[in-house]
Amino acid sequence: MENVTTPTTTPEQLTADNGLTAAEVQQRIEAGQTNRAPTPRGRSTLDILRANIFTVFNAILATAVVIVLLVGQWQDAVFGIVLIVNTLIGTIAEIRAKRVLADVAILDAPSARVTRGGDTYDIAAKDIVLGDLVHLSLGDQIPVDGIVRQVGGISIDESILTGESDPQKKAVGDSVMSGTSVIAGSALIQATAVGPDSYANTLGAQVKSYRKVHSELADGIDYILTRLSWVIVPLALLVMWAQLRTHGGIDGALESGRWKVAVVLGVAAVVGMIPQGLVLLTSMNFAVAGAKLARRGAIIQELPAVEVLARVDTLCLDKTGTLTTGNMAVRRIDAATPLSSEEEAALAALCCDRANATAAAIDDYLAVGRGGEMRTPEAEVSPFNSSRKYGTARIGSTLYALGAPDVLLRDDEVEAAREIAAEGLRVVAFAAGTSEHDLTSRALVVIGEELRSDASETFDYLHEQGIRLLVISGDHAATAGAVAGQVGIAGGNPRVGDARELPSEPAALVDRLEGVDVLGRVTPEQKRDIVLALKSREHVVGMTGDGVNDALALKEADLGIAMDNGARATKAVARLVLLSGKFSVLPHVLAEGRRVMANMERVSVLFLTKTMYAILLAVATSGLAFMYPFLPRHLTIIGSLSIGIPAFALAIAPNTRRYREGFLKRVLRVAVPAGIVIALAVLLVQGLAISGIFRFTIEQSQAATTLTALIIALTLLANFSQPLMRDGKPTWRAGLLASMIGIVLAIVAIPPLRRFAALELPTPAGWALILGVGVLGAAIVWRLSHRTRVRNGEDAHTIE
Repeated sequence: MENVTTPTTTPEQLTADNGLTAAEVQQRIEAGQTNRAPTPRGRSTLDILRANIFTVFNAILATAVVIVLLVGQWQDAVFGIVLIVNTLIGTIAEIRAKRVLADVAILDAPSARVTRGGDTYDIAAKDIVLGDLVHLSLGDQIPVDGIVRQVGGISIDESILTGESDPQKKAVGDSVMSGTSVIAGSALIQATAVGPDSYANTLGAQVKSYRKVHSELADGIDYILTRLSWVIVPLALLVMWAQLRTHGGIDGALESGRWKVAVVLGVAAVVGMIPQGLVLLTSMNFAVAGAKLARRGAIIQELPAVEVLARVDTLCLDKTGTLTTGNMAVRRIDAATPLSSEEEAALAALCCDRANATAAAIDDYLAVGRGGEMRTPEAEVSPFNSSRKYGTARIGSTLYALGAPDVLLRDDEVEAAREIAAEGLRVVAFAAGTSEHDLTSRALVVIGEELRSDASETFDYLHEQGIRLLVISGDHAATAGAVAGQVGIAGGNPRVGDARELPSEPAALVDRLEGVDVLGRVTPEQKRDIVLALKSREHVVGMTGDGVNDALALKEADLGIAMDNGARATKAVARLVLLSGKFSVLPHVLAEGRRVMANMERVSVLFLTKTMYAILLAVATSGLAFMYPFLPRHLTIIGSLSIGIPAFALAIAPNTRRYREGFLKRVLRVAVPAGIVIALAVLLVQGLAISGIFRFTIEQSQAATTLTALIIALTLLANFSQPLMRDGKPTWRAGLLASMIGIVLAIVAIPPLRRFAALELPTPAGWALILGVGVLGAAIVWRLSHRTRVRNGEDAHTIE
């Protein structure tokens, strides 16, 4: 039983050493051997703002807005709003991440007590120098690495750094680490590592660098935008040159003023090629998911992290503070007959001081059983003493003892206690008699770490979803294995290994990990190496933890999950923080990630189809010397009604389709052929419109191409808005589609709206052309997209 013991040295003895002289202290300060840890600067707010404003696409869009405002009409420049919103979202997200990382701190000790030149006084912890004598007492966080010089029965909780749940008793000559806490006794240590060289600050420095979360959605979109950046400017210049040719050549266009129209049409080609709303929609979708999860008790610290759990296939779990609450709890009291009220009173008297975790656990257990405070007869209590390993309480003529089984029990009874302890539990013996030499076993108090109430059910769910669970703990392998079994890891019968036997080579390490479910004695560096090794085999790795010993692994994991009661440094580097340690929120995080991935795949098809046909039209009209078929406002109408507005609604809709790899390939499998169909349909209508058959005006030709593109694009929207009917009734998706069609009809029918949209109605023959080509293109796109959507696993059962 861990305890506060009677000091073996007096305060006077602890200050017997004079410590460093003033000259020695000054020498170390000048040499930089102080406990001041440098803070990495990182990017300033101005740097972040500059990086988000001065991007290739912002430059292209901003230039396009300025050109349109100078030579065209303001109605054609409304696309510039997206530029501003995108910049704001990216800037705010990075500034928020910068502030979180600035909070990374393992050492919280504000002051320390040192002996220098024979005097003992308090100084700021940052002013400790190498070689200082530092006094430690109950409740202190150790501010430096050091060697114990004098000891007063000190016990240290190292779980925050090592994961070891049992307190560590220290003797003269033993090492202590910064960041750990004194839970019993006192000591005098000599500082051997300070500032950036201390263990805690070394760990802290490794987790302070900013690293964006890997998002398949964001990466896929960035891939497309990067490739587009290579062709947009050349294509825009090509379109402008081609449009000048169609307006009488460069000299003729300059003389007639038609060069302005050519420039605006070139801008239209640029606007059509950039899926500017897709980035905005992705950020918005992540933000909506983050807000929903916050209401459930999960804080997303980097928005794309909400996607990652949908992709995680391996979840690494720390034990102390993660599978367990970090508190001790009485599991049961093994007694031949129930304890009498006097026996319970004696047990309460021995533990009411709550001097340590064992005493507090027993006191809590008794408090629940007695429904509050218990009035007990007068008891003469002798507290636990480390030399005899038990404490006593006398009530009347009976002496009760609580302590180590090997001291209080017979050999056969000790064996039973050892068997229980082998399960990773702590066993305390409760005995009674007339004197210390006449004690008889009365009960075994079995104590273990308190399991998180929702852990077992949540892990069962994650296992059913195909996620592998791997416990990596700094604690004893047997203890970690026992706890893992109790929460249902590997069906309650996990394979247990010792991390001290692990190979260091990544490939061999991954192979070894395949044969275990639980690893004990894992160091912080090994946790990080395990995560990196798993990622090297293309696993998407999540990591949960609460201690500083988990921080390195949390940072390297694809998704770091921290407990709210964990260390500040751990929460700062995690992508997801579970408030009150509620594992039951993880299924909701998984569901949100799946919804984001599945819905963004749907709407990405719409955006990239537009990009595809815009590129094809730019190339084709330049090669054929055709006038570009759309004004910027026409592309804004097509994009808003067939993509933008409905995409915002579809992106946040329920969707339970499981994650599948290959997001970008599946999107392009639909977007490329659909874009080709729309481009061919538009070119066909434009070619016939300006031929001798129909003799359309320029304005009628642009209206015909716009309406043809709308018919096909709205058909694509209809397919990716499924289901439109459920149980014989229209769904809200049908209403959304009907609204978009209604707006198109209103623009065509209402003169002011038609003039704003620059749509001149064609002749009846023109309507026949629009409907004929539009319906044919719509039929091809419907067949193509429907077949692909079903192959991707989307059906009425996954979409509500």
